[in-house]
Amino acid sequence: MSTSERVRLKSNSLSADSDSGILNEHILLLIFGSIKWDLRVLCLTASLNRKLRAIARRLLWRELCVYRAPRMVTTLANGSPNGRLGGGWHALAKLLFYCSGCESTRHFKTSRAVEGHFAKSSRFSKTSGRSFLSKKCRGDLLYVSDPCEHSMGVDEDDLGIYRGVFKSFMKSKTRTCLIGRRIGFEERVKCPYCGARVWSMTDARLVPKSAGRRLGTGDGGLEYFVCVNGHLHGSCSLFSFQLNNSSDSLTRVGGALFGMV
Repeated sequence: MSTSERVRLKSNSLSADSDSGILNEHILLLIFGSIKWDLRVLCLTASLNRKLRAIARRLLWRELCVYRAPRMVTTLANGSPNGRLGGGWHALAKLLFYCSGCESTRHFKTSRAVEGHFAKSSRFSKTSGRSFLSKKCRGDLLYVSDPCEHSMGVDEDDLGIYRGVFKSFMKSKTRTCLIGRRIGFEERVKCPYCGARVWSMTDARLVPKSAGRRLGTGDGGLEYFVCVNGHLHGSCSLFSFQLNNSSDSLTRVGGALFGMV
């Protein structure tokens, strides 16, 4: 056997190996479908080697998003889930399931940093998103999550951390306003989901009062950023109410207030 034939045979063998077993995309789709696209297993799989990481970025993260949030993904992708998204499907997958954590910024101070973590549950809403759009930008479509609540101590308000994503951000009125107002990028803050540069919506004066009302926080008690790919992340102070009375007294008071007694 000649040298060229041996090289060609070895190349064909490697190609066949790459399409078999765990590296076969069809097999991977069947496996993850059978375990209902378990997020932690997918994260572990994508970290094993470069080939699996490439498959995850090209295919698996997209399929995870479609499985877990089909209507939201269809809207964001303009009815074509096989299309591209700003920042990539892996960034959207992280945004869907990961609370970014929080550190003090120029316009929002916290007593301590909160590390990012997987969120136990997440709910995104276009209705919530409208509350974060100024009047000039109300034509945009924005999904925003309910805040992930973190206790900061007995004498402090709770901390709320929220995230969101724009549809077709490159064509949005929000982006047009940010560019038109010549707002510079933040120097110390990057998007926790795609790593891109971000604008401060506080600096841009694009934070409507409806955002504070939606979150249940006072004036100046929130800040959020939007990156060049249309991912939003922010923090706010949440008022904490605690009832220290006994259950019996609470029942009597509640019954009196609501006409039960």
